[in-house]
Amino acid sequence: MELRWLDDFIALARTRHFSRAAEQQNVTQPTFSRRIKLLEEEMGSVLVNRQTLPLSLTPAGEEFLALCHDVTQRLADSRRRIAQLGEQQAGRIRLATPQSLLTHFVPGWLGRWVVPPPIVPDLRATGWLVDDFFRALARDECDLVLCYWPETPCGIEPDTSEFVSCRLGSERLVPVSLPEAGGRPRFALEEALRLPLIAYHPRGLTDAAIRAHLARLGDAPAFSILNESIQSSNIRELVALGYGLGWLPEASVREALARGELVPAGGERWQVPLEIRLFRRAEQNPAAVTALWEEIAAAASP
Repeated sequence: MELRWLDDFIALARTRHFSRAAEQQNVTQPTFSRRIKLLEEEMGSVLVNRQTLPLSLTPAGEEFLALCHDVTQRLADSRRRIAQLGEQQAGRIRLATPQSLLTHFVPGWLGRWVVPPPIVPDLRATGWLVDDFFRALARDECDLVLCYWPETPCGIEPDTSEFVSCRLGSERLVPVSLPEAGGRPRFALEEALRLPLIAYHPRGLTDAAIRAHLARLGDAPAFSILNESIQSSNIRELVALGYGLGWLPEASVREALARGELVPAGGERWQVPLEIRLFRRAEQNPAAVTALWEEIAAAASP
């Protein structure tokens, strides 16, 4: 039995849907279904009732789910303690951040330091949703979370009462489109009643920020959502192929806009302002995190 099968089963029990669970586990549905079948064969029992909609767990599945939670939690605790030992010795700081910030913000931010802090990005986090970041921070699976944060509340922000944050910068989500031959956007927000949209994951903070901004404008067109993705790089790829428009961090498309490979799909009022915020736990931080935070606070002081 592979340990990842336990995470698969937990995801399936949470979503009660094979395709949604497969998406959360970042695998195709056939691969995911095959792994669940192998798990059932390994356990010698049917764990999932596939005849109900949404699907349900059999009594054996309910019993096995409790075991999965226990084993995965113990494994996570052990991994965390082992990682802490090595990282405390090295003084490293574990950073969780989305892929777009890791690519377009972190290198420049670290480059401003005379002696860059010993930050080690957690590459697993590039596929996380906002709740995953703060759960990991609360569980001490990372030391810092760097993320986009809406300037105006959008209604799904996680509870951050246990954390401290500071603003490191700002960003704008810019609606972009492939240009037509004359340079005009193929999909223009001001000129259509319905447009194809390459969207962010519907449970993500970025999607919520865009929707809230459009609701405040009050005259946005309707959208036909062709694809939903956690990572902005995936959205950019489909926009560049001409399938629809999408909102992307300005830093990630600045050069493409300058070269005319992409064009704005609308004016400035369609841009969604965001903050770039760094979060840490309010208490029980490693010495390296505390020292880094003091330096950041000192640099921000007038």
